[in-house]
Amino acid sequence: MGSPAYVVKSSRAGQLQQEVRALVRELAPEAPVYREYTMEFLARRSMVALSFTTLTLSVVSGLALLLGTIGLYGVLSYVVAERRREIGVRMALGATTRAVGAMVVGQGVRVVLAGVAIGVVAALASTRLLGALLYEVEAASPLVFAAMSATMLAVGAIASYLPARRASRVDPIESLRGE
Repeated sequence: MGSPAYVVKSSRAGQLQQEVRALVRELAPEAPVYREYTMEFLARRSMVALSFTTLTLSVVSGLALLLGTIGLYGVLSYVVAERRREIGVRMALGATTRAVGAMVVGQGVRVVLAGVAIGVVAALASTRLLGALLYEVEAASPLVFAAMSATMLAVGAIASYLPARRASRVDPIESLRGE
């Protein structure tokens, strides 16, 4: 048989520990009082594992976003470098720097749109698995899906900006002379 447990409900639970201990000694001097917890402490303790899981998922998600951004930037930089001659011809034929920049950013955003579409489908498929980790949020929240899609598109546009700026500064004569 386990030890007896006493529950005291009060708005000043943290201040009652000494009074409760004295009352138990008075009523049952042989009864040990060795653990005293407030409900706030017990609730916090029960959330530790979930908090750690959430923190771990947040760190991994942040790293995935960073790696994806770096990867998209790298791929677009490579594409711009490989298409340097084509971009030079376009600019020699009258393409504006704005049009060239928009072309590169557009390519990056199209790649991100495809990734977002695949990600939304995968996320909807995995909501049952992750539903147990969510607190006061529905697993397939349209607001969360829209916010993450918008964030990914913004990150993709930002990652595309630097290669687009580099592409718009291509000197047509230099790129044509290079080959």
